[in-house]
Amino acid sequence: MRILLISPGKDVYYAKRLGRAFKLPPLGLSTIAALVKPGIEVSILDEHVEPLNYDDTADLVGISVMTAVAPRAYEIAEKFMARGAKVVLGGPHPSALPEEAIQHCDAVVIGEAEGSWQRLIDDFERGHLEKFYFNESRPDLANLPEPRRDLYKKKAYFVESTIQTSRGCPYDCSFCSVSNVFGKAYRHRPVEDVVRSIEHMGKRLVGFMDDNVAGNRRYSKELFKALSPLKIKWAGQASVNMAEDQELLKLAEKSGCVGLFMGFETVSKDSMGEIGKSHNKIEEFKANVRRLHDHGILVLGAFIFGFDSDDRDVFKRTVDFVYDAKMDLAQFSILTPLPGTKFYEKLYSENRIIDTDWSKYDMGHVVFKPAQMSPEELDAGATWAWKEFYSRGSIARRVFGMKFDLFKIALYFLPVLTINLSFKKAIDFGQKLSQNSNS
Repeated sequence: MRILLISPGKDVYYAKRLGRAFKLPPLGLSTIAALVKPGIEVSILDEHVEPLNYDDTADLVGISVMTAVAPRAYEIAEKFMARGAKVVLGGPHPSALPEEAIQHCDAVVIGEAEGSWQRLIDDFERGHLEKFYFNESRPDLANLPEPRRDLYKKKAYFVESTIQTSRGCPYDCSFCSVSNVFGKAYRHRPVEDVVRSIEHMGKRLVGFMDDNVAGNRRYSKELFKALSPLKIKWAGQASVNMAEDQELLKLAEKSGCVGLFMGFETVSKDSMGEIGKSHNKIEEFKANVRRLHDHGILVLGAFIFGFDSDDRDVFKRTVDFVYDAKMDLAQFSILTPLPGTKFYEKLYSENRIIDTDWSKYDMGHVVFKPAQMSPEELDAGATWAWKEFYSRGSIARRVFGMKFDLFKIALYFLPVLTINLSFKKAIDFGQKLSQNSNS
């Protein structure tokens, strides 16, 4: 018996646009692969780094599906089914829309895979697949098997050693699907399990894939203390309010934290209220960035355009704010109504969704009617923000103006410059592609 696990790419142009700096290994698939019992051959194919071969002789094909790749995933599923393979879909999109997904496959895994995935394999071996598999309760994160990172394509990823320490989120932001898939409470792996996994990887640079690596401060402090002796460098994602805890920042620095992706989301109090993210204190944003820099931690700030409170001036106000806050990197997304979220339900009820092509639900396309501008104005404003912040002049001013000490400048200069240039390359590639399609 042979199982093929696939991470679908949106399209070949998207893969090229990403660049190596933004390609991360499919940790979810390697985690699922580790749950397969001995005696069954497993392989992983990530379309972002290698082409798919439909003549691959797999008995069971599992596909992980985010909303933006759903059309591609359905295409892959149907082609493998036509060749006689059984196909299973899982991930955020099928979990939100299982009845849609089952139209394109033999079975759907809803929610987390531990438990339901093993039952599915047993049913497959008996020749009787159910349509839907799900767990009655959330899986325990203790004593999980080590992800099958050996199945990744060699030398395909900038950071191969990724890990997840927690699942779930209590904040339930209106546009976010995390709590829908993983629940509204933080669950953590035991600290000793995390340490053992990092030692097993044996790498000096580690990427934490948690949605909020500092969501539970008591756990995070214990984790950071345990990481310090390992002498690693790591980056991850955390809430902005992490910077308000000086003890936590000191421990993060000592543990090897060099960079954090942070969802600032908006510089408007009204928009923050729409999200339901009251824990984000806009008046503290700039001070938080300074505190992070004081501890040698780079900041990639994420912002979203398209809230009902956003007017036509929001783009310039946001970019000016990012400059004033001296953020090292920034990401500008278009608000997207992902299925299963409160925001999707709101827009659907208001008849404001104007495009149902899932491939455009990638945070880069406008698929709904904004309240205070046209869809075209929202698209143009987001494009302007990207181009302005990642212009050659902006990159030069920010990278060469870093205020770290000499040691940290030597440590951070090349990575920061590389990521800035990778963003610029992606923007230029996307703009050229758009111009060619319009012509």
